Amino acid sequence: MTTTETMADACFPGFSSAFTMAFQPIVDVARREIFAHEALVRGLAGESAAEVLAGVHASRRFAFHEACRVRAIEMAAALGMASRLSLNVLPNDVARQPECLRTAMAAAEQCNFPVNRLMFEITEDERVNDLAALAAVFREHKHHGFTSAIDDFGAAYAGFELLAAFQPDVVKIDMSLVRNIHADPVRLAIVKGFVATCDELQIDLIAEGVEVSEEVDVLHGLGVDLFQGYLFARPGIAALPAVNWGAA
Repeated sequence: MTTTETMADACFPGFSSAFTMAFQPIVDVARREIFAHEALVRGLAGESAAEVLAGVHASRRFAFHEACRVRAIEMAAALGMASRLSLNVLPNDVARQPECLRTAMAAAEQCNFPVNRLMFEITEDERVNDLAALAAVFREHKHHGFTSAIDDFGAAYAGFELLAAFQPDVVKIDMSLVRNIHADPVRLAIVKGFVATCDELQIDLIAEGVEVSEEVDVLHGLGVDLFQGYLFARPGIAALPAVNWGAA
């Protein structure tokens, strides 16, 4: 690499000029501190992740996701991020190509970003073809000290099947269950039972997509301490946004 070339530029040519990363805080309301920042891909003009991905050919998706994770680590290190950095990974990528974890860890070491501050979020965008292989990869790499998570739990494919095969450190409750939970006894009952399950399994919970303080009040009363959503902060493009602690 040249003195100005990043690892993302060197390892994934052709992608570096196509995107940037945004960071959204995940807050711990009990400790009033930032637990993590989730890295979210954005276009250079602020385009959404869906818009950016629409321009990536299917044959290059794996390499593009690799480039995003490396770029996120490089930017987090440059911004002086002191929290965990949450990186999205597709479950079948992890099961079939575990080098996606190793690439991220190598990038962290190169950038002097502690590997134990990485958090890998398994997204529920696709059905998991080999649950045993997915669980085995995370068990094999667990000694590196990173945090494992299931993203968007309750939004798409068989979340409980995934949870039965693989018990992560963290589960993120999808916004579809969080939204208006203070006024919906059905959502309240579902989440209350899930909180008890995760407490027994020693899994931390993050409530995603919180937009009003009433949602936080109800979920915190159930035992959820970690929150992510516009109520606290919107994603900051190439920046670490300030947290609205008045929402806590």
